[in-house]
Amino acid sequence: MSKVKISIVGLGGITQVVHMPILSKMEDVEIAAVCDSDFSKCRNIAKKYNVEKYYKDVDKMLEENPEVSAVIIATQTNFHKDVSLKCLQAEKHILVEKPIARNYKEAKIIVEAAKKYKKKIMVAMNNRFRNDMMLQRTFTKAKELGEIFYIKAGWIKPQSSNQKWMLEKEKSGGGVFLDNGIAMLDLALWLLDFPEPKSVTASNYSHYTKSVEDSSIAMIKFKNNTTLTIEVSWSLLREGELFYCNVYGKEGSSSINPIKIYKRMDGELYNITPKKIAAPSNVFKKSYEYELRHFIGAVSGKHNIISTGEDALKAIQIVDAVYKSARSGKEVIIK
Repeated sequence: MSKVKISIVGLGGITQVVHMPILSKMEDVEIAAVCDSDFSKCRNIAKKYNVEKYYKDVDKMLEENPEVSAVIIATQTNFHKDVSLKCLQAEKHILVEKPIARNYKEAKIIVEAAKKYKKKIMVAMNNRFRNDMMLQRTFTKAKELGEIFYIKAGWIKPQSSNQKWMLEKEKSGGGVFLDNGIAMLDLALWLLDFPEPKSVTASNYSHYTKSVEDSSIAMIKFKNNTTLTIEVSWSLLREGELFYCNVYGKEGSSSINPIKIYKRMDGELYNITPKKIAAPSNVFKKSYEYELRHFIGAVSGKHNIISTGEDALKAIQIVDAVYKSARSGKEVIIK
């Protein structure tokens, strides 16, 4: 079996907890090189996973590993654009951890470069690969719920990383909305097949942070009259994590975590949730495993990319409007 050779740039928490453990066990993948600005950490992680080559400099890594097909970019967000461009110019496919960039302008540069160099770009939206979300989309796409008019989504959880850069707007681009809100936005857009947005109204709060928001509530209206609301927070005073995506159609509704599907038939509401659903013991880990397998398959030419750069560009256009609305206190019309 020929192996897909990949490199990883950025060896923070997501790489150590998810990418390295999963990829190192995939028989059709070889981690050829890793790169991080902290050279000591880079060397130690490389030795732990028997990766022969490790670097502090991205340019040197790309120059010395021409056989590598793809690069996973998991740096802090302010480096995504420059690292992505270098990898694309070196003719590598890329998987970029979310968000693709700090704003629409940076994201567009990355997506246009991928087109120019004819390389594949995937943005890491692992929640699309949750089994409950995939099932929810199946029912939505089949129009089992009728015409969808409202989606209510949210993710309330502690900050996913304690790295200082995440709380510095210049480096992260934003707070909880760019961290968790963009994931919920992506899910809703995916369920709706990316309708054209009409307007955004948002409120951001910084109760325990300074330069970025720790809570955000947004309402997005689409030109097809569908409405989406998103609430995300690192700091709402409640017990436990809350992750939800509720879809409401004219003929039924669905929700996840746990998955529930209801449909109106003959004037009555019925629970049509499939009874035998294989729920993985670790939804978080499995979603990343499916995501990485999908990326490797796409690089191998087995199928097209899910969660494309174009998808990310549509989402981050709305993200920019969320921040603009929150700053101005007014509704923002998307042209």
